[in-house]
Amino acid sequence: MMRHLISAADLTRDEAIRILDTAEEMARVADRPIKKLPALRGRTICNLFFEDSTRTRISFEAAEKRLSADVINFAAKGSSVSKGESLKDTAQTLEAMGVDAVVIRHGASGAPYRLATSGWIDAPVVNAGDGTHQHPTQALLDAFTMRRRLVGPDAGIGRDLAGRRITVVGDILHSRVARSNVDLLHTLGAEVTLVAPPTLVPVGVEAWPCEIAYDLDAVLPKSDAVMMLRVQRERMNAAFFPTEREYSRRYGLDAHRMARMPDHAIVMHPGPMVRGMEITAEVADSGRCTVVEQVAAGVSVRMAVLYLLLGGNESDTAHPRSEEK
Repeated sequence: MMRHLISAADLTRDEAIRILDTAEEMARVADRPIKKLPALRGRTICNLFFEDSTRTRISFEAAEKRLSADVINFAAKGSSVSKGESLKDTAQTLEAMGVDAVVIRHGASGAPYRLATSGWIDAPVVNAGDGTHQHPTQALLDAFTMRRRLVGPDAGIGRDLAGRRITVVGDILHSRVARSNVDLLHTLGAEVTLVAPPTLVPVGVEAWPCEIAYDLDAVLPKSDAVMMLRVQRERMNAAFFPTEREYSRRYGLDAHRMARMPDHAIVMHPGPMVRGMEITAEVADSGRCTVVEQVAAGVSVRMAVLYLLLGGNESDTAHPRSEEK
């Protein structure tokens, strides 16, 4: 298993499938009377969040506690970072405290890589989102959800997503989720199509392992999964489309458009959703939408990642044991 998890592109097919298979075992923990494993007892993990977050931070904390790790939650607001402390100084403080792993979310693309390769800290680093660059655990939980829905929980063990057609729609330019999903889904054998207004397509996207389209209606009938992305206004410094109504008319997913999808196809969203813009309430609340499943999958996948980075080995990966009481 790799030392750090910085980018979805760093994962081989076998590593990705191993994480997904381990996550299936972790998902079963949630169905047990005692929802804990002793795998990381005595280990200390720091959640180092320089950006606001709800789902990702809580998901990582839940995963860490279910693995019996000791958890330190660090938020930049209210810390010495607001007084000017650098990432290096923060990292060296954590190293002096003896943390065993760091989960970092940062507004600057490349910050987790810098932390992992600088020598400031001798601990595994997990990227929980950096700027517009990568969000590897989000891509893993998305792939986990797709495999469960499109292949099956038990039938999917050991399998990839070869031949599946995934459509990602919306603000590709500012989305680390889109970049991570393109990398991971390509590794797992899926065919990815990006759909967005020309102004929200990144420069150099032709080099990505995916197709580009601008007509959502033409792509929907041949999609196994459609992932809607939020328009990230907080990262925008210009007007990328005329009005919200115009964007919703051309790139929003409503019941009429959902009806054009194959019967087995699913609708996904990394959250938070802006209902009425990229997705209507009718679609978001339908049985084909996997948003709640993705949140649950996030805990299982992050448990698997931390377990394999810190505690897992070949002999016990397949059968993590529950806490005996």
